[in-house]
Amino acid sequence: MSAGLQRQPRLLTIEGGEGAGKSTVLRALRDALEAEGFEVVCTREPGGTPLAERIRALLLDPSHEPAAPETELLLMFAARAQHVREVVLPALQRGAWVVSDRFTDSSYAYQGAARGLDPAFIAELERRVVGIEPGLTLLLDLGVAHGRERTRGRDLLGGSSPDRIERERDEFFESVRAGFLQRAAQHPQRIRVLDASPDANQVAASALAALATYREARA
Repeated sequence: MSAGLQRQPRLLTIEGGEGAGKSTVLRALRDALEAEGFEVVCTREPGGTPLAERIRALLLDPSHEPAAPETELLLMFAARAQHVREVVLPALQRGAWVVSDRFTDSSYAYQGAARGLDPAFIAELERRVVGIEPGLTLLLDLGVAHGRERTRGRDLLGGSSPDRIERERDEFFESVRAGFLQRAAQHPQRIRVLDASPDANQVAASALAALATYREARA
């Protein structure tokens, strides 16, 4: 457990770079837990509440001037603070499972490793603004070129254009990937690294197996 953070056993987070398949894994975890009769709250970051979603839109809109790294980080934590207090904590307090597409580990990877901000500064914000950490984090690890290929196909099918972060260069995403893997090495009890290169069904099966192992260890 990280210093100053309260571990939340029913908070599951899914991390990874672009195109790793987080949405598919989220649905698989939700379906498995709901099949056992649990309430499951699925959410995402940045976002998860009306205010946090507006911050998300501001962050990802490529029409604005480039945000300074510190601006990006503080906006991420502003959205996260609202998300934790309005969605995550109330759900956990009533006994629900919460499954989040991204959480604080993403700030260490994107704003820390890739933008070059001090991880100690991020850790201080995490302690003061968030105060909790997941019981289990599934890190979907995928090579940058493979992830780019997937997101290009998704954008073509959906008719959407890349957002501000998706437009970053490959070097940026290599740093993101390295940042995530560093986090996993630092927190091996919490973060499980899953190979996200197979097809979506195989990755989802690996995620369900990791969840089962986690729950058995807690029983």
